[in-house]
Amino acid sequence: MKREFNREVQRETYPISRGDHMRQHIAFLHTSPVHVETFERLVRAANPAIKIEHVVAEDLLAEAQSVGPADPALVARVQDAMKSAASNGAAIVACTCSTIGGAAEKTPTDGRFIAARIDRAMADRAVKLGPHILVVAALESTLKPTVDLIQESASAVGINTEIQLVLASDAWPHFTNGDREAYIEAVVQAVRTAPRTANVIVLAQASMASAAESLRELGVEVLSSPRIGVQSLLACLGQ
Repeated sequence: MKREFNREVQRETYPISRGDHMRQHIAFLHTSPVHVETFERLVRAANPAIKIEHVVAEDLLAEAQSVGPADPALVARVQDAMKSAASNGAAIVACTCSTIGGAAEKTPTDGRFIAARIDRAMADRAVKLGPHILVVAALESTLKPTVDLIQESASAVGINTEIQLVLASDAWPHFTNGDREAYIEAVVQAVRTAPRTANVIVLAQASMASAAESLRELGVEVLSSPRIGVQSLLACLGQ
């Protein structure tokens, strides 16, 4: 289901075991409709009985690119969108956009639902595989939020990391034009030309997940957020 929207628990670290009593209902906040099928498929494969909703708000990413993800007005809009996505009773609302994920995760919920960002589990995994981490993004606006997230994960476990950034700036126009094959190939090429000093590669945007298979030849683990993120959400539901 796609729906348009508009609408505090202190931020909880997840996965959290909530037991079988927790509502088996997840809502996703996306900034591109291409993510609907990906996350629907991943959740359905794990448990067809879970209720799933999708909210697509492309304008939030466009605004983040314009004013920055920390802009107070944008943060308020993102958090309104998260609350609206929970209005049908979702136990978890997960933002799948790395650029606005920080604002989404900090949504005040008053304990009604868990506000999550899909890339947190990926960041936690990257820190364990580090310390040399290569972060790849096709949007410059995604780099700082992803670095901040990884540094937060590292700080939580007392690990020092070294983060190298790769901006695949040629890739994004292919994504916006709907050419997924060219988009993924541009991401792959950007990574292949980067210095090979990393212990782990982080594909910062959910849309990059398909690039992981082509990059296995590099001999290091390549992380993307959809699968590991969904596994974390299911852990929250006691799955």
